[in-house]
Amino acid sequence: MASLRGIQQPELSKKLFKIIKSENHAIGAFESASRERISIASQLSDWGEATGDESISDLSDKIGVLLSEIGEQEDVYAQNLEDYRGVLKQIRNTEGSVQPSRDHKAKISDEIQKLKYKEPQSTKLVQLEQELVRAEAQTRQKLKEAYDIHSAAVIERAEKQTLLARHMRRLLLLLDDTPVVPGDVRPPFEHAAQARQILMDAEEDLREWQASLEPVPSSAVGMGTNLMPPSVTEGTSTADPSVAGDETVSQPAQAQSPEKRDVSGTTVRQQ
Repeated sequence: MASLRGIQQPELSKKLFKIIKSENHAIGAFESASRERISIASQLSDWGEATGDESISDLSDKIGVLLSEIGEQEDVYAQNLEDYRGVLKQIRNTEGSVQPSRDHKAKISDEIQKLKYKEPQSTKLVQLEQELVRAEAQTRQKLKEAYDIHSAAVIERAEKQTLLARHMRRLLLLLDDTPVVPGDVRPPFEHAAQARQILMDAEEDLREWQASLEPVPSSAVGMGTNLMPPSVTEGTSTADPSVAGDETVSQPAQAQSPEKRDVSGTTVRQQ
């Protein structure tokens, strides 16, 4: 049976629901791409060994190691996108809970103006103002947080895969493709130690990689307990906790990778 989620939701929540669902499909595609890339790396290594060519056998195995690591980065990327998707869900939930207040914004605004004139110290005045502020404050804050995570994940994946691809190109330079006249014997492969060093360099570069990102700060650090500016909440002790929002500060995303395996000591060849 089809899922009932997305039915009878406010319009903005429905639109976010579609985005969240589409992102779930995209994340699944990246996870699938990771598995396929790792499998292809193993196949390449096996093929190289079957050629009986010493240089092709050695280099195809090491290229396979780098391709496998590139595949692992796809999986890390998918995990980070799942974190970003989780923040989108928070925005969806906020939109759903405060949509009625937004739909009656004009009416509430009129009521606020009347209360300011008649009862400037009214508890209800604070509650109404919080209704108007909460949705916009949380949505903006969470949007920044979500795409802070997303953009950081894209950058990490791109930089690490570029790093690995550059070392792969170094390996290709070790393969002599000079044509050999029939009857002549190709010189033995003399770059095995150099090829091993390239894998060690790749491992070290991955281990030392650090994100260099421009921070995406949140102004929510200056908000009150109900995501109201200090000028509104200052001196007020009658706020209704039932409309309070969680004060969450978006920190610059630092994608977390799983524990790195020893690239230099890894072979993708099936024994």
